[in-house]
Amino acid sequence: MALNKILVAQGGGPTAVINQSLVGVVLEARRHKAIDLVYGARHGVRGIVDENFVDLTQETSHNLELVAATPSSALGSTRDKPDLAYCRKIFQVLKAHGIGHFFYIGGNDSSDTVRIVSEQAREDGYPLRCIHIPKTIDNDLVGNDHTPGFPSAARFVAQAFAGANLDNASLPGVYLAVVMGRHAGFLTAASALGKKFPDDGPHLIYLPERVFELERFLADVKAMYQRHGRCVIAVSEGIHDAGGAPMLAQLAKDLEHDAHGNVQLSGTGALADLLCEEIKEKLGIKRVRGDTFGYLQRSFIGCVSDVDQREAREVGEKAVQFAMWGDRDGSVAIQRTGYYSADFVLLPLADVAGKTRVMEDVFIADSGTDVTDAFRLYLRPLLGSGLPDAYRLRPAPVAKVLNAGG
Repeated sequence: MALNKILVAQGGGPTAVINQSLVGVVLEARRHKAIDLVYGARHGVRGIVDENFVDLTQETSHNLELVAATPSSALGSTRDKPDLAYCRKIFQVLKAHGIGHFFYIGGNDSSDTVRIVSEQAREDGYPLRCIHIPKTIDNDLVGNDHTPGFPSAARFVAQAFAGANLDNASLPGVYLAVVMGRHAGFLTAASALGKKFPDDGPHLIYLPERVFELERFLADVKAMYQRHGRCVIAVSEGIHDAGGAPMLAQLAKDLEHDAHGNVQLSGTGALADLLCEEIKEKLGIKRVRGDTFGYLQRSFIGCVSDVDQREAREVGEKAVQFAMWGDRDGSVAIQRTGYYSADFVLLPLADVAGKTRVMEDVFIADSGTDVTDAFRLYLRPLLGSGLPDAYRLRPAPVAKVLNAGG
């Protein structure tokens, strides 16, 4: 049986550019005579074990391009985290359908799935090429300078905080927003790229790479409020105490857990509300507001980095090229060259699977509540062109008449 079929799937949280990678795979595969059919699995690995496939070969190039520019996962996604038994089922389905090339677009868990399936095929002697295509807004895949999806989400975070800062300057108080990132603070740190003037917010940034101390947090907020008459705060959902326990677990009475047994950090405004209550109660500040960006930052339409779009397409294309012209499985990775340009390499799956990258120390200020210029230089070219800007009046005070002495 000729193994002339490709299967592609999308896993984990959607992003603004994940469909660029999907379309990159489909269109690049069409250029290779050795490939006859390109299948897509609905809802990731769950769709594979259920044999819920669609024939993407029948899609027009025009419609594929429209889908590529649309955020979220066009095939649907899943939060299933396959174990060995689950991956054996995946492999049996791939083998039954005569799949010769398996591409999985996703983050840490997805790369581990590809690794296990690859090992199963090798043990069986079945000629299956397995390629992991990077995707995650958390930017936490090792071996990558950055991952597709992160730059667009970072652009949203930077612009959202720029707007929140303008609002807060108009009606001063304390504003706090919680940003996604369980272990890596890259996305929360992106809030700093919304600053233009020295006194702009966020005035404080809290990352999971540093221990969070509630009393120190309150002292920081008090100091900034006294200095500026207001305070804008960016907080990662993954902030934790010295023992590694999430702060949400310290402050909340009732906790939800996800399918993997982790404390549910996203999809709830609890952390923002609880920190705001601490500020009101302990510091006596009346105007305190909290937000949780939640899903907004993942697939926000109309707020996409052109750099992110281009590279997301390229990792899909390169995945097919590595599969067709190479002799090994692997994970596609983006590596930076020059001030800003990118190259693409294929890393061994074992080097990426099950590992988590966190922000490097050089990116975090000594205070632990800000980022460094090195981080700003790292992130700025990824945000793309056409970032909106904000300006201020240059007020010329008029002398008082009735309150001249006041």
